[in-house]
Amino acid sequence: MFRDSEELWTDKSEEHGGRLRSFQHERGNWATYVFFPYDPEEAFLEVLNKMMAAAEAHDIPLTVSEEFHLSLSKTVVLRHHWIQPFVQSIRTSLTHFQKFYCVAYKLKVYSNAEKTRTFLGMEVSTGTPHLLELSKIVDETMKEFNLSTFYEDPSFHISLAWCVGDQTERLKKACLLELQGLIDAHEDGPFHARLNCNELRCKTGNKVFVFPLQ
Repeated sequence: MFRDSEELWTDKSEEHGGRLRSFQHERGNWATYVFFPYDPEEAFLEVLNKMMAAAEAHDIPLTVSEEFHLSLSKTVVLRHHWIQPFVQSIRTSLTHFQKFYCVAYKLKVYSNAEKTRTFLGMEVSTGTPHLLELSKIVDETMKEFNLSTFYEDPSFHISLAWCVGDQTERLKKACLLELQGLIDAHEDGPFHARLNCNELRCKTGNKVFVFPLQ
């Protein structure tokens, strides 16, 4: 069912560190989302480690994300027999979309809808119009399959770290400015995360599909 040219990798099931699922897992239901990957450079990881230590000093233990990405959809539940047409719908809609780049810089705190997790993210400052256009394209496929579309006024960001529970206000008040200061004080100047958006990806269950842009 999955052609080798479409499938990128299969990951391994791991423990979820106390996180709660946003929906009940059922056989044949695949958690699915669309995203751009971010391959961090060494300077990014150095700054991130300093931020984790600073948060820990305020008794806010953050867990670094297993992988860094920029979401262009909500996480939705896709039935197994929908995967092939869903992937093909996105692939067809992206036929003429040109690659571009994004820059993220400012830290922002987010939480999921159920308030069971809090996230530290780096918000995109350059490239937002392209991301909006792409998210609307992805939304059309979501509508086709009666799935939830993206946020009405999205804040595109790279998720850096997370913690269990709703720690939004605590994180903002305790150390957000301090963490932003670590980014601003980077030895080579304020650190900016740059994403080369040349291939969109869709993760469904443990499979990832790649959509190269022109």
